[in-house]
Amino acid sequence: MDFKVFLTVFITVFIAELGDKTQLATMLFAADRDASKMTVFLGASFALVLSSAIGVAAGLIITRYISERMLNYLAGAGFVLIGLWTIIKA
Repeated sequence: MDFKVFLTVFITVFIAELGDKTQLATMLFAADRDASKMTVFLGASFALVLSSAIGVAAGLIITRYISERMLNYLAGAGFVLIGLWTIIKA
């Protein structure tokens, strides 16, 4: 395992998820007195693992048709456009 890649992905996803709607939804489910906290944790964890698996699979498929370099440019441009759109809408 490449520890540098692992750490980079971990830190990036961890920061991106902080305060995200996923975390807020999980917090609301956990706030329910009748809900098992372990069930909420396991459900949220499985959902994040599954969505990550879909992301990895999509990455494998997309890189067959688009170069990694072009994909980085497209992702960067997408993030910039989303940022601009968020600023304009504010």
